[in-house]
Amino acid sequence: MLKMLLKCFVFRYHKLGTGFNPNTLDKQKERQKGLPKQVFESDEAPDGNSYHDEQVIWACSIFDLKNSLPDALLPNLLDRTPNEEIDHHNEDQRKSNRHKELFALHPAPDEEEPIERLSIPEVPKEHFGQRLLVKSQLKIDISPAPENPHYCLTPELLQVKLYPDSRVRPTREILEFPARDVYVPNTTYRNLLYVYPQSLNFANRQGSARNITVKVQFMYGEDPSNAMPVIFGKSSCPEFSKEAYTAVVYHNRSPDFHEEIKIKLPAALTDHHHLLFTFYHVSCQQKQNTPLETPVGYTWIPMLQNGRLKTGQFCLPVSLEKPPQAYSVLSPEVPLPGMKWVDNHKGVFNVEVVAVSSLHTQDPYLDKFFALVHALDEHMFPVRIGDMRIMENNLENELKSSISALNSSQLEPVVRFLHLLLDKLILLVVRPPVIAGQIVNLGQASFEAMASIINRLHKNLDGNQDQHGRNSLLASYIYYVFRLPNTYPNSPSPGPGGLGGSVHYATMARSAVRPASLNLNRSRSLSNSNPDISGTPTSPDDEVRSIIGSKATDRSCNRMSSHTETSSFLQTLTGRLPTKKLFHEELALQWVVCSGSVREAALQQAWFFFELMVKSMVHHLYFADKLDASRKNRFPERFMDDVTALVSTIAGDIVSRFQKDTEMVERLNTSLAFFLNDLLSIMDRGFVFVLIKTCYKQVSSKLYSLTNPSNLASLRLDFLRIICSHEHYVTLNLPCSLLTPPASPSPSVSSSSGFSTNVQDQKIANMFELSVPFRQQHYLAGLVLTELAVILDPDAEGLFGLHKKVINMVHNLLSSHDSDPRYADPQVKARVAMLYLPLIGVIMETVPQLYDFTGISYSVLWVYVQLLTKFEHFLSRTNSVDVLSCLRSLLICLLWVLKNADESVLQKWFTDLSVLQLNRLLDLLYLCVSCFEYKGKKVFERMNSLTFKKSKDMRAKLEEAILGSIGARQEMVRRSRGQLGNAFGSQENLRWRKDMTHWRQNTEKLDKSRAEIEHEALIDGNLATEANLIILDTLEIVVQTVSVTESKESILGGVLKVLLHSMACNQSALYLQHCFATQRALVSKFPELLFEEETEQCADLCLRLLRHCSSSISTIRSHASASLYLLMRQNFEIGNNFARVKMQVTMSLSSLVGTSQNFNEEFLRRSLKTILTYAEEDLELRETTFPDQVQDLVFNLHMILSDTVKMKEHQEDPEMLIDLMYRIAKGYQNSPDLRLTWLQNMAGKHSERSNHAESAQCLVHSAALVAEYLSMLEDRKYLPVGCVTFQNISSNVLEESAVSDDVVSPDEEGICSGKYFTEAGLVGLLEQAAASFSMAGMYEAVNEVYKVLIPIHEANRDAKKLSTIHGKLQEAFSKIDGKRMFGTYFRVGFYGTKFGDLDEQEFVYKEPAITKLAEISHRLEGFYGERFGEDVLEVIKDSNPVDKCKLDPNKAYIQITYVEPYFDTYEMKDRITYFDKNYNLRRFMYCTPFTLDGRAHGELHEQFKRKTILTTSHAFPYIKTRINVIHKEEIILTPIEVAIEDMQKKTQELAFATHQDPADPKMLQMVLQGSVGTTVNQGPLEVAQVFLSEIPNDPKLFRHHNKLRLCFKDFTKRYGVLLSSSCQVPLLLLHQAGALTQGLSGRGVLML
Repeated sequence: MLKMLLKCFVFRYHKLGTGFNPNTLDKQKERQKGLPKQVFESDEAPDGNSYHDEQVIWACSIFDLKNSLPDALLPNLLDRTPNEEIDHHNEDQRKSNRHKELFALHPAPDEEEPIERLSIPEVPKEHFGQRLLVKSQLKIDISPAPENPHYCLTPELLQVKLYPDSRVRPTREILEFPARDVYVPNTTYRNLLYVYPQSLNFANRQGSARNITVKVQFMYGEDPSNAMPVIFGKSSCPEFSKEAYTAVVYHNRSPDFHEEIKIKLPAALTDHHHLLFTFYHVSCQQKQNTPLETPVGYTWIPMLQNGRLKTGQFCLPVSLEKPPQAYSVLSPEVPLPGMKWVDNHKGVFNVEVVAVSSLHTQDPYLDKFFALVHALDEHMFPVRIGDMRIMENNLENELKSSISALNSSQLEPVVRFLHLLLDKLILLVVRPPVIAGQIVNLGQASFEAMASIINRLHKNLDGNQDQHGRNSLLASYIYYVFRLPNTYPNSPSPGPGGLGGSVHYATMARSAVRPASLNLNRSRSLSNSNPDISGTPTSPDDEVRSIIGSKATDRSCNRMSSHTETSSFLQTLTGRLPTKKLFHEELALQWVVCSGSVREAALQQAWFFFELMVKSMVHHLYFADKLDASRKNRFPERFMDDVTALVSTIAGDIVSRFQKDTEMVERLNTSLAFFLNDLLSIMDRGFVFVLIKTCYKQVSSKLYSLTNPSNLASLRLDFLRIICSHEHYVTLNLPCSLLTPPASPSPSVSSSSGFSTNVQDQKIANMFELSVPFRQQHYLAGLVLTELAVILDPDAEGLFGLHKKVINMVHNLLSSHDSDPRYADPQVKARVAMLYLPLIGVIMETVPQLYDFTGISYSVLWVYVQLLTKFEHFLSRTNSVDVLSCLRSLLICLLWVLKNADESVLQKWFTDLSVLQLNRLLDLLYLCVSCFEYKGKKVFERMNSLTFKKSKDMRAKLEEAILGSIGARQEMVRRSRGQLGNAFGSQENLRWRKDMTHWRQNTEKLDKSRAEIEHEALIDGNLATEANLIILDTLEIVVQTVSVTESKESILGGVLKVLLHSMACNQSALYLQHCFATQRALVSKFPELLFEEETEQCADLCLRLLRHCSSSISTIRSHASASLYLLMRQNFEIGNNFARVKMQVTMSLSSLVGTSQNFNEEFLRRSLKTILTYAEEDLELRETTFPDQVQDLVFNLHMILSDTVKMKEHQEDPEMLIDLMYRIAKGYQNSPDLRLTWLQNMAGKHSERSNHAESAQCLVHSAALVAEYLSMLEDRKYLPVGCVTFQNISSNVLEESAVSDDVVSPDEEGICSGKYFTEAGLVGLLEQAAASFSMAGMYEAVNEVYKVLIPIHEANRDAKKLSTIHGKLQEAFSKIDGKRMFGTYFRVGFYGTKFGDLDEQEFVYKEPAITKLAEISHRLEGFYGERFGEDVLEVIKDSNPVDKCKLDPNKAYIQITYVEPYFDTYEMKDRITYFDKNYNLRRFMYCTPFTLDGRAHGELHEQFKRKTILTTSHAFPYIKTRINVIHKEEIILTPIEVAIEDMQKKTQELAFATHQDPADPKMLQMVLQGSVGTTVNQGPLEVAQVFLSEIPNDPKLFRHHNKLRLCFKDFTKRYGVLLSSSCQVPLLLLHQAGALTQGLSGRGVLML
């Protein structure tokens, strides 16, 4: 019962310290139970059935909004309620049903095992080795043994509890003889002897001795009756017998034996105990009067030799006669007189004796030490050890030499007897022996021996250490074995509770749940101001029983071995005189005064001595009944001086050696921290704080002199983290009053009543700053926050790698407080949060310098990208994922403080902050919104699939690398894949399939189940909701604070900015309804904020509200509609119209349509109906024009939505989509803001398809539109006067000048209020246009754009911008001579009613450069074929005019023709360069060959050609990639005119080839081949023969006849020049050229 009570109190408060991480997976899942599912639009799949059914009607007909159904109206929305009541109601709604523990929703930081955690050492137990369970009946079944087999018998045949039924067949343990030494201390009584007879040589023995057996007996005297029944019997025999026989070896005088005889040794052996071996000859045929067994020899082995157990290999002589009396004290090697021996007393019998004993060390050094200590305790002199007789006068020297010689003993027996050895050494320290009447001080020698032993264990057993380098054997000793020796012999323990001195006490508990402090029961309450003063003292029994426990006398069900306590310990005290030395005092003294190698050894394993000292101190307090004493009076001053000196010197060692002995210093640092942590529970806290301050001073003074202080600063962080892991950390920090402290671990009378001064008595500034008063009052918290501020300081050199470490420390502290049930009450938690109020200021000062808030985007990903860019110097040394994790961990700490701090205190502090500081706080909240945005279920699924795919790929590669030829490796992999298909229990593949065995390690699952993904999404959704609600709470406090100040405008603008940002992020429905409520209250209280000051934010607000009006969740729509309606009403009430909101809403819808992919007009229609319903039910404004204005706005939005549906239908048709956007933009000709919005949307669409020239044109049109209105607003000479200025860039831009004569004035409210209708906006548009022109390769246009920009920058004296522009111009001009290719053009005609408005429309399409006719034909044919059906669409292959009467009315026809730019002769004078011939194009031409009889091609004299010239409505490039054909002109060429055109073309090719420098031989040959080759059909010779052989009869043809002759003259001159040039021309071409010359001369052509 006592043990049960102790167990209840051990973990009462230990698990509440930060050493026990509350965010372990199991604990966190427990805290996450009952979380509500937050509804997010991104996770909800809207029911699209109704939307789909009505989509066509909505798109094609005028929808009557009055017949549709609105969403639910918010109650009392239209009532005139005072702002105070609204705020109170919103606060009550916002704070109801909130999750109390913020850190339960945030995962623990990704770090290695926390430095402050120490695992509980294992209970010392016997070594079991690799146990197998063997079941043998008719067959043998071998399997891994379970941990706790039922009905088990030990090797001594003792029943292991629980053993309820003795009739059940037992499971017997077989003792293992390991091949290597096993380093496990003795924990159970075991005293066994194993005898192995090996061989006998009776070859030289006379007489009959052939069938030989050996009888083995364990004797305690010489008489035959002295055989002891200690030999274990075999199966189906008695448990113990007095003798054992070997098997008979037939007819063999030199037999070998293979038996094992197991003997249970008596606890106390004397010189007469021995093994007796009797050899018998066994007759095979028994004769009358002849015994069956005839003894033929005797030998023996004495068990003790000089007091030590005799074991090992023996080759014994065999006596032919029975041994004489008193033979047992002698060895058979001693030649006894009168005895006959086999083979002249030679060794003929080989036997091995092995002992497994927890009593006999079998090591001479240990034997000597224990013998001397035993003699000292029993006062038995002289002492005989081996051949030595030690008298009392030289006992001191022998004892000291035996202590120093312990280091020479074998390691395996040292470990086996470790507990006893350390107990004896500690006893020598505490109770020095009295030798010859003098007290001998062996403290120094014992301390040295202990230091040497534990260092030896550490070095040789390095695999038995935890993360802090604590050897598990030594930790187990302290935890379970060590107890303070009784300083008063023959008397029971004086402590309360009646626990006698014979109890083996447990050590201090350092567990995973409470790593560093004592298992003290906190059954007392502290005083209000100082934890050193007790409140109501109670009985200390519970406190002590939590650290002291009796040993079990049997093995528990989990096979932990017992520590059987004998009564001998108290008896060992009787030979000593009582002294008053205390172990912890003597230990501290010896440690302080030691030097040299001893001190170094103690430092190496400082943790052992520290923990030993702490446990000794606690035992002393209990047994001396000092637990109720004042902490200052518990320990003498000399001991406290020793502790001070010890801590100071060790701190000095850490500072001086941290660069040399890194590993040792890390262990020393953590050991010292754990020691001080423990002292906080048992010593005066002020004294311990002085020790901590001493360590801090030494480290700090060293840090200032280091160029790279990161290593030492990291050690200080570890030190502080361990100190702060104390379970009474909050109490130690003296938090403000009203906090009911938890029970004190140990009360004191040295402190005043109350915790500390009240909140009202403190200056608010001191509570939020790391001021001297704050750090003095809240010492540990001040150290933590100071470390955070120093390390996060951007100017701190060399501390970049410690960000994660210090943030994790703060995170773990706050997480521990959050889950601590002692602080569950909100008022108590508010006082705890006050300890961390300076954290807000620290983050405000440091994070904005590490992160640039100026370019924050709505996307979380973009925020992270910005952050990574800013941290570039930091990321080169760490992981980017760590940076993001650190940022989130730091901000969650900030949110925790804001959530739990007293609102009145925050409000007072906000009042004292400057505008700059408040804006920094708002920037932090903005960043928090981004960092804790909900990712969405789809993101979790995608991350899971990517992780799983990666793991599968890596596994496949590994298996592929392993698989070689068919063999064991391949077989192993195939088995692991499950190809052999055996069941779990099958034994044949157990060797390979480790995953089938119980010792398989549980590796982390990479592929998560659906339920796990759902749970992750649930947690992330609740975290996002709670984080944003905390931000909303803080914004409300800020608004209340600044509402009465003069500088409220800038602060309220920042508040609105954060609100709008949160609306733009992925938020839950719960948060959004609270957010909209706050927004409505803010606009109600400060309407001028939106309608006079923050015009851009008014636009953003309209956009956000309209976006949520189209939400698929009705709750969100209801609140968004209500907010939008009130926004209209408040704007109307200011000036009897709401032009600004009307314009902004219309612009927002336009922007939403152009950019949002998930926009749903069906849901928006319901919201529009809801707004109409509010207008109809608003009785106060019914008599005004407001309802009509609302109705007009709603109908206008409806028309935009109609075009939206059409745009959705044509999402896959880029040309039609751009046409629709163009039409919408054109419809906003009188609304410059909206037209600008749509032009920018078109620019974005073009950029997505890499149509950079068209994107640039959209931007130029936007700039021209802005210039038109800027010229009306202000007269500045350096600004463009309007669209005319942009004519050189594009002739199309003049269409923007149409709006300048309109009635719309930029001075009207809501007109030209966007950010682009400024000089900076104009500059930005032109710079974007120049960049797009540059990407399109139109560098000449870049120059024209900069001609407009340069005067503006010159007027502003902006030399930096001018330098940049001229640099870009230089780069552009340098690229003009390079090879460039612009667009390719095609005429596309649509025919058929299937095309609707496109029927009989012709367009010129601009396609990317080098686009073939087949490519565009394939694209359009594929798109329209999929839309109408492949059997419905036909492509007209020729370019002849289409007769619609001949077409099938049920089909759709497309005609596609390649066209080229067409220029008149006068135009060619100005279009010189390649750019000139591909820019500002309006006329295009294509040719159609035909004959009069209808054929496309015929002979030369009958070949006609039709040239069709098309004129488009606008010039290419334009803001569209296809332009309507507005005019068509046809020219018919006669056959001779066709010939003239062909000859002119060949002449031009020759001229181009001859003017190349350097000449291109391949091109020359190709041109000549095409011109003079005899194989060319209808070549020059054929043309001359047809048209020049005779003078035409028709006088009208004379002019063409002469013109053709002139063409031939020019042609022959050109290739003549070519033939006479230095170019190499093939001989065949020369002959063909000569033939052509002769042919032309023969026909009189060359006579001209």
